[in-house]
Amino acid sequence: MENLINQPKTKRGEATLEKILEAAEQLFYEKGYHGTNIVDITQKAGIALGTFYIYFKDKYSLYKYLLGCYSHQIRKAISLSAQSVDNRRDMERIGLKTFLKFTRDNKHAYNIIWESLYINKELFKEYYESFAHRYLTGLKKAQKDGEVYSDIDPEIASYFLMGVSNFVGLKYVMFDEDFDDFDRVVDQVMSLLDRGMFIGGKDK
Repeated sequence: MENLINQPKTKRGEATLEKILEAAEQLFYEKGYHGTNIVDITQKAGIALGTFYIYFKDKYSLYKYLLGCYSHQIRKAISLSAQSVDNRRDMERIGLKTFLKFTRDNKHAYNIIWESLYINKELFKEYYESFAHRYLTGLKKAQKDGEVYSDIDPEIASYFLMGVSNFVGLKYVMFDEDFDDFDRVVDQVMSLLDRGMFIGGKDK
């Protein structure tokens, strides 16, 4: 992300950058990317217009930088939650619950990530392909360790699992805003993964 931003070198600069990011997040969440301009962001942040360009060359660079921050924050939150876990199943469970909690605490991130599809399809694709690549690495290791069936395509599995997280998050965070029983939801998802869904299927 270094080419998207001129990183501040002082505490004051870091504080100014944080104001820009917080203002942009709130405005992108409330008004959308196309409904927000740089003047809106600088006024919200309480800084001069020219100060914006010390850090970013344009609004798109700022938006893309935020996406990269969210990706890093989500992965870091999951990594910290799962640092004592030594098997793939428990990692999936903890990962899903951590993702739901992160989304609950950062609803603006969910909106901004999904809006990228309508700003630049390649940006949206790049965001999820980056996640899928990391998922793929973990699933291949789990297959090698005998924790996941070897005949499952790990790439398909990675997108399947990301899809589960995304749409469970939509339902139980974005749609049902007062819902808080994440353990029940995660238990149901893990039951589906453990047992499968169809009675009398060909592999039963």
